[in-house]
Order: sequence, then structure tokens, then C-alpha cells
Amino acid sequence: MSVTPVGGLHHVTAIAGPAQENLDFYAGVLGMRLVKKSVNQDDPGTYHLFYADAEGHPGTDLTFFPWSHMAQPRMGHGLSVEVSLTVPPGSLEFWSERLTRYGVRQDPIELRFGSRTLPLVDPHGLRVALVEAPDALTRTFAPWDDSPIVVERQIRGLESSRVWEHSLALTASFLTDVLGFRHLGTEGDWHRFAVGSGGTGEYLDVREVPSETRRGAWGVGSIHHLAWRVADEAEQLAVRSAVDGAGRRPTPVIDRFWFKSVYFLEPGGVLFELATDGPGFAVDEDPQHLGESLVLPPWLEGQRASIAANLPALTSPHPEA
Repeated sequence: MSVTPVGGLHHVTAIAGPAQENLDFYAGVLGMRLVKKSVNQDDPGTYHLFYADAEGHPGTDLTFFPWSHMAQPRMGHGLSVEVSLTVPPGSLEFWSERLTRYGVRQDPIELRFGSRTLPLVDPHGLRVALVEAPDALTRTFAPWDDSPIVVERQIRGLESSRVWEHSLALTASFLTDVLGFRHLGTEGDWHRFAVGSGGTGEYLDVREVPSETRRGAWGVGSIHHLAWRVADEAEQLAVRSAVDGAGRRPTPVIDRFWFKSVYFLEPGGVLFELATDGPGFAVDEDPQHLGESLVLPPWLEGQRASIAANLPALTSPHPEA
């Protein structure tokens, strides 16, 4: 069977608590740029906040739904349990010191698949890891001049995500036969899969958990879905067809304005998305002023007043050490 492989992570979307606290941490402490301040298009009373590099390149984007009313997640299979972000080699000591200054919970630096890694937990419980990666393995990155982090230490983008699965075999078969991944290696309980050249943003780590482990459930501090890159709409339809042929019942193509999306559950129950690379975040904002104003897709503009009235006010990030 001919496979049209996905192109690595497009974005990772997680569930956060209060929006201001989320902004204070990701823009203020981690120094990522808020490139789009919008709303969840399926729940317009909730922000959708997008953090990325200076230009919002696909593969650099970590996004959040601030659903602070939700309970904590239930850890279990069928859940993505961590997102990793890349930083330049030799910078983890800088990051550990900075995180300590802001009271961020972190674990000791460790090696994962040969890369130095600093695991941490964000203010709402999301597990994040900073991974040192050589520039040669880092895809497109645009430094943000206004970041509180010097360019030499800035987060470059997405590195990988980790998922717990009930059956490694089912998920592995789907990844390799339908989405074009290949198995790179095993380290302890974790199996690493990659697409493309195996650079940053092109990894997925899978752990098979014991059979008695319960099914995971979303909550504040959990990852909602993993979005995989497709170059354009034609490629998206080709991959969607393969996903449909594998019995995964993908949604129709959904226009998100900055990209087009298709959603489906992989065999273990983790929510995946296929997202086109374009048209991108600059289609409706000046690239110099991304994320400064509330931006709505055209079909929600008529509701702007009521939407804005229901959203909490956000101020410039003010992290507290």
C-alpha cells in the first residue's frame, strides 16, 4: 500500500487553567511568543492561545484551551502525557536556574534517546520537557527579539510528544502503515517513532502500559490533541483517505482559517489532527503585531461583542519569581 507520510508535528494543543496564568508562564517564563489570541471555534466562550516562534512556523506551536472549570486529568492509556520543546545545546543549566527562580517544579536533567532533557511541570500540571537539539536537527525557527530570553537560549519549537497506549502493536501498526512513521528504537518502556528525516518535531514516543491501567481522561494540565503536518489540502485528503481506509472515521475537512484540519482517534484513543501548513497566522495580522489583539475567524466576527464580553481580560505577562 502506498503511504503519504505526515510531516511531523504541526502543533500540540493542551488544556490549561486560568488564561492569564498560562500567558504568564509560556510567554513570561518560557519566553515563547503569543502569535495568536483567538477563541476555541467549537466553544467561543473560551480562549485559544497559540505560542510559537516569532513567525508562528508550523512545528513550533504549542496551543491551549483555558478550561479552568475542568477537573484534573485521569492518567491512563489513550492519552498524550507530555510535550517536549527543543532548546540549543548547552542551555539546560540556564533553563534549570531560571525555572528554579520562578518556583517551577522540575526533575533532574536526564538522557533520552541520546539527548539531554529537562522534565518540568507547568503551573497547571502539564508535563513539559526541554530537550537540547543541535541546530542541524532543528527545523525552521525565527527568533523573537522581544522575548525575555536571549536568542541563544530561546525555545526553538516542538521536539516530540509522549503517549500511553493499551496496545503498542495496534498503535505501531497504524503509525507505520498509515501515517508513514518508522520505528527508531527502544529505551526502557518507551518506543520512539519518527517521520521524515527524524529531526525535531518528527518524533512520537509510545509506552505500552499494563493491561490493568485504566483509560485516561482529559483535564486541566493534559494534552488535548496532537496535530500532524500536511503540506497542503491535496496531501491532507490523501492522508485522510488512508486514515478512513484504516477504519479510523476521520472528520470532514474543517476550515480553521489559519490552517485546515481533519480529526480522528488513533487505535489507542489519542486524538490526532491533520493540519495544513498554510495559510498561516500572518494571513489576518501584521507579522510585527501577532497576538496583540483578539482575532476571530470571519464566521465569528458577527459575535465579536458578545464573545469579547465573556472572555477574561489579559494583560502583558507578569511572571512572579
